[in-house]
Amino acid sequence: MTTSAPADRLGTRPATALDVRDLTVTFRLPGATVQAVTQASFEVRPGRCLALVGESGCGKSVLAHALLGLLPGNATVSGSALLDGGLDLLAARPDVLARQVRGRRIGLIPQSPATHLTPVRTARAQLDEALRELGSAHTAAELAGRFGLREADLDRYPHELSGGMAQRVANAIALAGDPGLLIADEPTSGLDRPLVDRAMGVLRSLCDEGRAVLLITHDLRAAERVADDLAVMYASRLVEVGEAAEVLERPRHPYARGLVDAQPDRAFRPIPGMPPELTALPGGCAFQPRCSQAVAACSAVPDLEEGVACHVARR
Repeated sequence: MTTSAPADRLGTRPATALDVRDLTVTFRLPGATVQAVTQASFEVRPGRCLALVGESGCGKSVLAHALLGLLPGNATVSGSALLDGGLDLLAARPDVLARQVRGRRIGLIPQSPATHLTPVRTARAQLDEALRELGSAHTAAELAGRFGLREADLDRYPHELSGGMAQRVANAIALAGDPGLLIADEPTSGLDRPLVDRAMGVLRSLCDEGRAVLLITHDLRAAERVADDLAVMYASRLVEVGEAAEVLERPRHPYARGLVDAQPDRAFRPIPGMPPELTALPGGCAFQPRCSQAVAACSAVPDLEEGVACHVARR
């Protein structure tokens, strides 16, 4: 992780801490149930970035949407997610989440920001609306400059923005209400490496201001650039949680080790096999069918103890 110098603060609102315990999300489908998130527990601390990593389809984005109350009606959610040790996001009424949390206490940097923006309105109009609705004292020009946008850029429509510019507009909108917690859901999708590094530098600067950041990504290199803590997710479950440097240098779970070894600057060796469907998870450890170290004990689901959910790693 490379730490940049602290940026100027946008406001004085204190950073937000998030404490998630046993978060479980299922979806009812005709003839099937999707086990999207299973008993996820983690903390996002002020001034730190927690990166949630794993292959596509493992449940990362569903977890983020559950925290913000953005799941469809066929979802069932249990567990707790305490914001600042007080409000339980999972139990909060929809109007509380809409009027008191989203944009004000938690900012969302969405996946594919270019498609998230309204196509028939300029960037300035959308940023001005966010500032007005959130009662912010900031101006569109101030936020634009904070993220390297020129005044002229704000007068463009989304289709006129490059991927990097759309990302910066999304960042500005997410910060319009001065939230203490940022959730960045795959913010590097579609960006080339220089823009990925720049986006991660912005997230790092937000942490350096004292904000908490939950980064959801499949890009381990991006996570290494910004994360203080790392949570590895596989087939709806967290399988390893710890300080980012420790997990990336000495991964304990075989799946976490496989993710690290698949990187171009490591062994560049793919993990064999395919992840299971979330409608048909295998019994016991879900990684067992792909794991060369599986033993008889793996027929039982391992708990996340001492930062790792693996019978073999804890021997």
